[in-house]
Parts: sequence; C-alpha cells; structure tokens
Amino acid sequence: MNAALALARQSKCPVVVAKLDRLSRDVAFIAGLMVQRVPFIVAELGADADPFMLHLYAALAEKERRIISERTKAALASRKTTGMKLGNPTNTAEAAAKGRKISIREADRFAQTVLPIITSIQRSVVAELGADADPFMLHLYAALAEKERRLISERTKAALASRKTTGMKLGNPTNTAE
Repeated sequence: MNAALALARQSKCPVVVAKLDRLSRDVAFIAGLMVQRVPFIVAELGADADPFMLHLYAALAEKERRIISERTKAALASRKTTGMKLGNPTNTAEAAAKGRKISIREADRFAQTVLPIITSIQRSVVAELGADADPFMLHLYAALAEKERRLISERTKAALASRKTTGMKLGNPTNTAE
C-alpha cells in the first residue's frame, strides 16, 4: 500500500480502493493523506466524495474497528468463562489448510469483484481526459488498478503464511466437528 501511495503522490494519479476501510480504519491516516494531497478514490463513495464525507466515513470505520475488537474480546472471554476450550485441538493442520484455501479464494473473488469498479473508474478518467489522453497516463491507471487487485490477494496470502509460521490457529475455532 505504501508503494502505491508513494507512486500516486509522485505521478499525481489517484489510488483506487473499493471501500474507505480497506485503505485504513484510522481517521488520522485518512486525514493525513488528504493533507498531503495524496489522491485516492473510494469506489463505494465515487470520485466526487468531498473531504467532509471522507472524514465521516473514516470516523465510522474507526468506530467500527473498536466495536469489532470489543465484541470479539467479550465473546472470547464469555466462552472461556464457560469452560470452553478455544481453538481446534483435534485437526489443526487440516483446519489451517482449509482456512487458507477459503481465505485465498475469498481474496481472489473480492479482487475480481473490485476489478469492474476499477475499470469503470478508468473509463470515466479516459472520458474525462478525452480521446487525446496521454497513453502513459492511461497505462498508469491500468497498472495501478491491476497492482491494487494483486496487492489485495498477495496481502491475504502473506498474512495467512505468517500466521501459519507463528503457530496461530486458523479456521473456525467453534466448529471442530468438520
């Protein structure tokens, strides 16, 4: 993501993300991008989203992150107090492999879902720039879109590999029957 943001800043081309919370769930980070004039487009909000709206959505995403964390911690604590053993002690390797496959498939599916949105934005940029648009800029937009799709998929795969090497249990800890 840092490379895409640096390239966007350098070339004055926007980074395109599907949803604002995929860019960050931190208001300060989003505000910092706007202050530094790093161009970005949130497909969900459209290319003409104003800074006020972006700040509101960033604040909501940050609040959502906190709520998710609190809810998860409370649910795990509740399960622990009832004596439930967390994790999947019976078939960890199989559950981890299954979890990785599902996560990779979902990441690839998400990337394919986002691609039409990115393509649509590219077309609107082409329409805005006109028929005599600089081919380099058009190529750059296409390259950034493809890079974003690849980064989403690669980031998910790397996170899963990292969790595997650290011994973190993957898969669904509540469903040990499968």
